[in-house]
Order: sequence, then structure tokens, then C-alpha cells
Amino acid sequence: MSTDNQALPPAPITEPGRYVLDLTGPGSHTLDRKPGMGSLSIGPRESKQPAELLVAADERINWSVFEPFATPAGSPWPRYLSYTGGDTGFLEWAERRPIESISWTPVLPEATPLDGSRADIYTLGIKLGPLANGQLSLVLPEKLYNLSLSGDLTRFSASGHLPTTLALVPDMSRRSSDAPYRLPDLGELQGVTNLTLNSPPLGQPISLAGLEQFPNLESLSLWGSFCDLDALARLSGLTSLELRFMPELDGLPSLDTWPLLNRFIAFNVEEAGGKRLRQQMKARAKVRPWDEYASVSQLRKPEWWIIEYGRPFSAWPKRLAKLANEAYDAAQAAMAEARNLEEAEAAITAFTLRFNSLKGIETTEREDLGEAVWQLSQSEHQIGQPITEEAAQGWFDAARDY
Repeated sequence: MSTDNQALPPAPITEPGRYVLDLTGPGSHTLDRKPGMGSLSIGPRESKQPAELLVAADERINWSVFEPFATPAGSPWPRYLSYTGGDTGFLEWAERRPIESISWTPVLPEATPLDGSRADIYTLGIKLGPLANGQLSLVLPEKLYNLSLSGDLTRFSASGHLPTTLALVPDMSRRSSDAPYRLPDLGELQGVTNLTLNSPPLGQPISLAGLEQFPNLESLSLWGSFCDLDALARLSGLTSLELRFMPELDGLPSLDTWPLLNRFIAFNVEEAGGKRLRQQMKARAKVRPWDEYASVSQLRKPEWWIIEYGRPFSAWPKRLAKLANEAYDAAQAAMAEARNLEEAEAAITAFTLRFNSLKGIETTEREDLGEAVWQLSQSEHQIGQPITEEAAQGWFDAARDY
């Protein structure tokens, strides 16, 4: 339908087009559904990535306006929802109409208890950031397959039906020198059997000593930087183990530690540890074949981690990332020759100025550049004294226009 104020055509609506929606009031929004578009974002203009349908965080939403929409195959559309705001009505809506996947960033003024037990949601992601105040307590949907929690995990508690899989992405520091992160008490979620943990590959590590709170684990997937790997030996019931993008494997128990292990993947891991795992995998296959799948691939040398993950430009568009890495290389070379603080300041200032005329430097990129400046300040130099983070940040702030 076009943007005039006629009623929506009878369900199901499967075609691309522009449709007037009574999302927050009569004719309040126009949905531009493009070909192949399976996802939809809703949220306030202030978000880092503006939503496709702009809705203030405290506005009420008429979720039922999406009920006429369907995919060409006939399943509910949108398939993937992303919502930033405080309207929890999507839980009640999902009692009538299934949601395949929704990623929710709560904007809640106070501690909030919610009952989602009757909601038909397959995948639920909750991003617990500074927009939420107090605790979010949720009775989980009975049909929930995957629950993903990111941000400040201490702000969330769950009860009711356990999800089939649980993914945790806690707020982490980019400083590998920071004390290891320890998982908080996750209450009833400790009973899950399938767990995924994510951390930055070269940032603050997660201590695996905290895994003892998950006595029923059968499947474990680790992504990033971890310590206390020897604690994995206590997970005797593991049938599946995945290690991905791990630059350190020191302390990892031998594969024969887990007698029930039938599936094992090591992908993009440090070279020396990866070679040991290959030997163990082959030796185990001679005694008992792998019932499912086993693979050790993409073994990485130390310099690969520094280039690919040590710099904070990996998520940038290729053109900007290339320029950023070239500027970083030049600044690092200048820092290596610096013999006093003035020369170090000049190197960091020159690096910072390179981005003043570039388009696309928003909040996220500015934070990445600030991280790069800190890394440069800690790189090799000939000054004879350390450069404080405060000094490097001051040079960065004085030179930047973004």
C-alpha cells in the first residue's frame, strides 16, 4: 500500500511496499518494507544506530499492527525484531503471535518484574546497559529455545522454564591486564545444559573457575579470552566443547579428560596449543571414534592476533579500517623513536588529526580511536618513563574535532 491513510489490505501482507501503521497512534508511522527485508528495528532517535521505526523509549506501542504481515513462505513477519525502549507489551503480544527472534534493550526507570511465561518466543536477547535502572526479573517463556544476555549481568534474574541454550556476553574491559572477570550468581539459570561465553579475544579474560555454578553442563562454547582453563576438568559431563578465537590455551586439560565428549571444535586458536589439540584429537579417534564432529583448524601465530584483534578497527568499513591502520602504523613508528613526552605527544596528535576530516567518525569510532591512542601510549618508546592514560587521553581530546 502507498502512504495514503487507507486501511491495510487483508492478511497476509507479503509484498514489499510502504505501509501506514498505527504504531503509537493513528497513522503515526510509515513502514518501508524493502525486498528481502526480514528484520525490523524500533527505538528512539538517540540510539547509536537509528531505528527504522523511531519511537521514544517511554512511548506505548501497538504491537498488533504487525499481525497482518507475513513472509512469502507464510511465517510471521518481521522474523527478527530489535527494540530499544520500555514497552513490555511485546510479551503479551507474543502470547497471540509467535516471535522468532527479538533483541531487547530495556529502558526502564526502576526495578521491573515481568511474566513472559506464556509468550511464544524462540530466541530472546536482552542487552542490559546504562538505559536500564535496577533489576529486571523475568519469568521466562516456556517455549524459549535461546536466551542471550549481554551487558551488566548482575541486573538480571530469571525464573521458570530454562532455555535450551544460554549465551552470555558480559561487559568487559579491553585491558588484558585487568583482573579476570568472574561470572555473577545467575540463580536458576545455573541449571542450563548448553552455555556460550563471549569475551574480547585480547581484552579482559573471563575466569572459568566460575563455571562450577553450572553442574548440568553438557555443551560449552568459548569465544575469546579466558583464564583458569584447568577448571574445565571439573565439567565431567561435557559431550560438546567449542573453542573459538582463543589466543591463549594454557592450562587447557587434555581431551581425554571428558569421557563423554563426542563433538569438539577448535577454530582460530593459538598455534602451539592448537597443534597439541590436533595430536590429542587423532589419538582419541584411534581409541574411540568421534560420534559427531571433531576439527582443529586455523591455527594462528602471535602476530596474527596483534594485527587482527589487537587494534580496535576490525569492525570498521574496509576503507576506513585501511586508513586507520595506516595512521596507526605511522604513529607506532613515531612512538618508537620518541625520546621525551613532547615527541610522544606529537606522534599521538598527528594520529588524532588524521581523522578530523574523515566522514563516518561517530561515537563508536571515537571510542575505538581513544582505545587506539591508549595502545599507542603503551607501545615501545625511548622516554624512560611510562605515559599515563590521562596524559594520552588529554592529547587525544585536545586534537580531535569528532
